[in-house]
Amino acid sequence: MQIQSKALPQSSFLRRAIRSLFAAGESSAETAHPLLVVSAVALFTLFVIVEVDLHSAQLQALGLLGHGMGIDPVFLSP
Repeated sequence: MQIQSKALPQSSFLRRAIRSLFAAGESSAETAHPLLVVSAVALFTLFVIVEVDLHSAQLQALGLLGHGMGIDPVFLSP
């Protein structure tokens, strides 16, 4: 009995999907559903928040996060 790899069908599916995205000469303009766009942006935002939270120590060491510094009192409300 021969064992088939699952990577080959997935790679061909990905290749077809990428090829369809960059297909030249396609006259009909396809747009994404607005709900799909909103959900993708929301998921991406959650992903960024989780990644920043997970790597906050490394980002602080690089100077990209300023948790050590407080908020300037000028910007605080009375």
